[in-house]
Amino acid sequence: MAKRKPPATPATDRLSIRIDLASGARIGPGKIAVLEEIARAGSISAAGRALRMSYRRTWELVEELNTTLGTQVVATAAGGNGGGGAFLTPAGKTLVERYRAIEIETAQAARSHMLALARVAGKG
Repeated sequence: MAKRKPPATPATDRLSIRIDLASGARIGPGKIAVLEEIARAGSISAAGRALRMSYRRTWELVEELNTTLGTQVVATAAGGNGGGGAFLTPAGKTLVERYRAIEIETAQAARSHMLALARVAGKG
């Protein structure tokens, strides 16, 4: 017997933020999700798997941040008997914290406009 798909959840309006810094760094929801998952999983490869992303692509996103910010956002430990791992540096933690703060404050500031747009789209 075939598995039934779960009922579709209704789409919700959301605000997506991308920050383009003068350094050339582009910070958005995807890179922040990678950093948060590395912090949670303690591994770049585990973060990639959790996000359904290749190790290579996950590493490229981290390296792009490291390069464009001019500082490491993720530090790695070599593998071996105890295994390797990865963790956010203080700069990486600050990046995630500040991005999430910007996201919250922007959503609060845009709330009335988002509701107005929902009404225009026939949802409100």
